[in-house]
Amino acid sequence: MRTLVLLLDLTGTFVFAIAGATAGIRRGLDIFGILVLSFAAACSGGVVRDVLIGATPPNAVMDWRYLAASSVAGLIAFRWHAQIERLAHPVRLFDAAGLALFAVAGAQKALAYELSPVMAAMLGMLTGIGGGVARDLLLAQIPVVLRAELYAVAALAGAAAVVLGERLSLSPITAAIGGAALCFALRVAAIYGNWHLPKPVEQRRRFNSGREGTPDESSEKHRGRKDC
Repeated sequence: MRTLVLLLDLTGTFVFAIAGATAGIRRGLDIFGILVLSFAAACSGGVVRDVLIGATPPNAVMDWRYLAASSVAGLIAFRWHAQIERLAHPVRLFDAAGLALFAVAGAQKALAYELSPVMAAMLGMLTGIGGGVARDLLLAQIPVVLRAELYAVAALAGAAAVVLGERLSLSPITAAIGGAALCFALRVAAIYGNWHLPKPVEQRRRFNSGREGTPDESSEKHRGRKDC
């Protein structure tokens, strides 16, 4: 279980760092700012998780591999950002992958620390959304979890699948793959299908009429670049 959680953590760290670095490049940050943002986006969720369950100091602080993974990802994004931007919805797709991996890793680590099933699922969700919240706050944006298509719900579904798999005595790897696949599929379907949770009627009308946009969308339009 420890090896699986570590593998999921490091993979999620790398993917989330790519998303954070790409978002920083779009906002015109320098190399230092990009590396700081990639580390914050990659490790914030795991740090919050470890503090809440009492696994202190957090792994992201103790283990040099977390810093190395986020730094390598930031440098890759800095060097090959043009190629990354050619992907459809690059930030959102990397973010969806990181969300899935961290939601699963968070739930499995919470189960390893003998939290109740409900709290393990909630902690998995918190682990998944933490990095995106930190990234958006550092970029002075409304966090994606508060305004975008299904985000926290997708993380909660993936974490709940891991908890259910543990209750059904499935192997940790099977539960992890199933939970990550479910979270990623829901998030990607929400992106392309424009699935949202219910909003107040008047706000929904303004949103659908196109008269109201989020701050980051407005800045992207101002620069003449497509919001991905």
